Amino acid sequence: MSSLRIILGDQLSLGVSALVGLDPERDVVLMMEVMAENTYVQHHKQKIVLVLSAMRHFAEELRQTGVTVDYVTLEDPDNTGDLTTEMRRAVARHTPDRLMVTEPGEWRVLKMVEGWAASTGLPVEIRSDDRFFASRTRFAAWAQGRRGWRMEHFYREMRREHDILMEGDKPTGGAWNFDAENRKPLPASTLLPPRLRFPPDETTQAVIELVEQRFSDHFGGIEDFGWPVSRQDALRALNDFIDVGLPRFGDYQDAMRAGAPFLFHSLLAPALNLGLLSPREVCEAAEGAWRSGSAALNAVEGFVRQILGWREYVRGVYWSLMPEYGERNALQATRRLPAFYWTGDTSMRCLREAVSDTARHAYSHHIQRLMVTGNFALLAGVSPREIERWYLAVYADAFEWVEMPNTLGMAVFADGGQMASKPYAASGAYIDRMSDFCSGCAYDVKQKTGPNACPFNYLYWAFLIRQKDRLSNNPRLAMPYRTLAGWTAERQAAILVEAAEFLDGLE
Repeated sequence: MSSLRIILGDQLSLGVSALVGLDPERDVVLMMEVMAENTYVQHHKQKIVLVLSAMRHFAEELRQTGVTVDYVTLEDPDNTGDLTTEMRRAVARHTPDRLMVTEPGEWRVLKMVEGWAASTGLPVEIRSDDRFFASRTRFAAWAQGRRGWRMEHFYREMRREHDILMEGDKPTGGAWNFDAENRKPLPASTLLPPRLRFPPDETTQAVIELVEQRFSDHFGGIEDFGWPVSRQDALRALNDFIDVGLPRFGDYQDAMRAGAPFLFHSLLAPALNLGLLSPREVCEAAEGAWRSGSAALNAVEGFVRQILGWREYVRGVYWSLMPEYGERNALQATRRLPAFYWTGDTSMRCLREAVSDTARHAYSHHIQRLMVTGNFALLAGVSPREIERWYLAVYADAFEWVEMPNTLGMAVFADGGQMASKPYAASGAYIDRMSDFCSGCAYDVKQKTGPNACPFNYLYWAFLIRQKDRLSNNPRLAMPYRTLAGWTAERQAAILVEAAEFLDGLE
């Protein structure tokens, strides 16, 4: 039998399940660049360059192994712009006996693929994506019957199951996590290492020119593109992180500094989410750094938890709860996304820094996403769907399965506690403690109210007042609600008025 084996843009791994058992004499690999996948949200220009260039590099890698690749480019004048119609055109070209595809990473694409048998009259084999530590079935088995889902519980099972940072039955170092050691602000005197970036090669440069022509109105700059687009460069990026980033990653993983978006972070999520790296090899490289003595345990465990813990956990949440999950709005937030999320035009320096870094690099690290852009959206009551679509659009590593739960569950608590035990709400004091943003801001982080006060301060208390009926019984919010209980009704009303005036002024 001949097979048309379809590889999607985030399945760029030679060992991906759709390629297993490929017969070079009979089978054809189909890869498709289509307009619909680049425009269903207004993806950052660098994200489009990254995906298309990585696809083209992967297609060439397949050809060099003797595989026949039918590659449809955006420039093809006959390109219909849609995955299903391009698949049907390929079926007409190759007349295969069957289609094979690895399960897509996004629910909407899976629904599309599940309709391909009816639209072609051919059998379609949808194979499990085994590039993760936990299959969708494995996560569902873990979640079944649990009253509450917590990443920490799942993470410990994954550590045991895959024997990562374990000494027999016990966690290496005698503790499951070292969070308490990983919350240091970055001293002003700390020198940051230069991070490995990848100048565009001929293929990437051609894609850059294409994106400038076709997507000139999309968000972000393209001049500083430097992401790895091949397996070889992704491995170089991994080695660079292990050598120069990981040793100090743990101490400063929550720190922020103006003009320094990368710090000691791995910068590997885009390569991981495209399939250029595997999560197992990344975790094993980090564990190897601890065992060789080149990185401390708190750094290694903190990084492993991001991959083996959060990354696997959010994927399980996504597939267990979609499509209903995408519509959740537990806090009944309805405000439109402020325009400065796209323009960076705000007097709040922390937000200006986060948005400008995002525009320049299609990247900001997890604390900027959670405690700056996410925290503001939470406190302001921004519609979950609007902030979620923004995150999906602007980051190079954003694919819906990983981005949506992190946004709805972590950043804006729209799932009401399905993922996280409390909202990640904070006043300006947190940002001041973990960054140097406040020193150059138009607002005074020490002032709680008034025209010069940091807006995060009164927005934080206004949020707690507005959400009292929903959140006051949360044990992790007992302290701020005890504080609020001592406020007069007049003081609370004044905070609500000040917050409303500020937010209304954004519109």
